[in-house]
Amino acid sequence: MSRRGLAAVSSVLDQAASSATNILVLVLAARLSSASGFADFSMVYVTFSVLLGLNMAYVGQTVVLEKDEDRLGAVCRSSLAFTAAASAAAGALLAVVGLAVPGAGGRAFLALGLVLPLVLVQDGLRYCFSALRTPERALAADALRLVCVVAALLLQPEGASAGRLVLVWGVSALPALALGLVLLRPYVRGSAADLRPYLRRGHLGQRFVVEFAVGNGSSQLAVLGLGLFATPLAVGALRGATTLFGPLNVLFNSANAFGPPVVGRASGKRGVVRLTVAMGGVLAALGALWGTVLYALPEHLGRELLGDTWAAAHALLPATGAQYAVMGLGTCALLTLRVLNPRATLSLQVVFSLLSVALLLGGYALAGVAGAAWGLAAGSALKAAAAWLRVSRLAAVGARESGVTTAA
Repeated sequence: MSRRGLAAVSSVLDQAASSATNILVLVLAARLSSASGFADFSMVYVTFSVLLGLNMAYVGQTVVLEKDEDRLGAVCRSSLAFTAAASAAAGALLAVVGLAVPGAGGRAFLALGLVLPLVLVQDGLRYCFSALRTPERALAADALRLVCVVAALLLQPEGASAGRLVLVWGVSALPALALGLVLLRPYVRGSAADLRPYLRRGHLGQRFVVEFAVGNGSSQLAVLGLGLFATPLAVGALRGATTLFGPLNVLFNSANAFGPPVVGRASGKRGVVRLTVAMGGVLAALGALWGTVLYALPEHLGRELLGDTWAAAHALLPATGAQYAVMGLGTCALLTLRVLNPRATLSLQVVFSLLSVALLLGGYALAGVAGAAWGLAAGSALKAAAAWLRVSRLAAVGARESGVTTAA
């Protein structure tokens, strides 16, 4: 296998390991906790997911775009130093919130504040290895992370509190963090960290944060807000249902990561569209099939996966399966636009991500947690439809331009 092929395979496997970690953490937490305990854990994990995405957007994306190989060592060291400082500040704020909030939920947020620097710096190493074109090193660290967190959670007693589970989950990142730093050391030796670029106005990460906030963060915050003004049990049910679709997230993320160079080799705009339509059809079919398989699982197997949360999550699977089916179509529509016209995606993300939040909250107001799940599905469907409509317009313009050129 060529070096480029090995790097691609390592990147896909690393994404799979990272996704498997998130899936298994939630599955094990659900099995160990009561329904209310998993709801507390889910609230904390949604908060972590938002912070993780913000760090990926502000720091990680700028690292992987660095093209000057002579500066990569300094960029990697600086990114990790900034992540450590920013996560320590955010962790201190979460700890204050945790101390102020009574009960098990407050203790869970306190635990997250204590371990946040460990988990965010460990995740940040992935982007450094990607920029250095050594994804196999990221795979080694993330595989160790997966093994350690699963082993640590399996050792916890049934009925463990959300705070204890969060603390164990965070501390179990230490071996992977240590291995990642050792593997990175040869590339950053002699480089100095400089945090000033991350604090300057106009830093490229600011644009990526906006895209993340409207594309992904808005729905996560909406689910978190749902638990604040409605009931944390709704968060647990929604989170439990979406956790079961983790394998599809690996496919969606791989399409986003490796799709552009593959699709870009297609012949003309029509070739690009034909290829992405086929990809979208395959992903949509897989989403519908996976949802059907999960819905047909016997109750005892479902409880093996999600414990007491299974009953509430099972009722949401038709809606979540429909959402993932249309998400497959939407992912490939946005992939098409990034290849044909990269500037066309931000407005779609802003409008339809905010619409999805409105549909989520409106659906909950009308029909409870099931209505919220169907609201998310409707929002994803509308975003996919709008994206493909824009693709069709671009393809039509390209066909007219081609006709004019041929006639000339």
